[in-house]
Amino acid sequence: MSHHLTTDQLGAGLEHVLQSPANDGALLKIVRRTDVDQREVVQEGDLNETAGLVGDNWKTRGSSSTVDGSAHPEAQVTIINSRLLALIAQSDERWELSGDQLIVDLDISVDNLPAGTQLSVGSAVIEVSKKPHTGCGKFAQRFGKDALRFISTPRGNALRLRGVNTRVIQSGSVRVGDGVTKLSA
Repeated sequence: MSHHLTTDQLGAGLEHVLQSPANDGALLKIVRRTDVDQREVVQEGDLNETAGLVGDNWKTRGSSSTVDGSAHPEAQVTIINSRLLALIAQSDERWELSGDQLIVDLDISVDNLPAGTQLSVGSAVIEVSKKPHTGCGKFAQRFGKDALRFISTPRGNALRLRGVNTRVIQSGSVRVGDGVTKLSA
């Protein structure tokens, strides 16, 4: 059982997060959310322009941020930095608790990946959305209130410590170990 880190402990670990590669990273974990609070870690998956990560509940779960409650098209696939996740989760067995589908070793900051930036992952291409990805009560429960405060600061938001929303613009297959390459902004 892990304990939640304090703000000071989180701050001390930030330097390692900041050393993430800027252009050519790696896909370290793929997580399908099959139902509320249900996770399935897979070695490979399909990203689809209509369904997002095939087998994930993005489309059927919907969104509170759309007028009609349908799935938000700019939040089709979420990615999070593996180094930040390693810091807050303290064990890679807990990574899937973040609720993000793709866990990557890549600098996902606003400066490095502004909205509209395209990334190749396996044979798929995803595009960074304008819609911010923010923390919630579940995030605080799983990783601690200090972690939620830490990722929600102006600097945390600029670094996208909570992760980033994307949409699939070219369907394709992804596998753990695939490169994640910045194509354009």
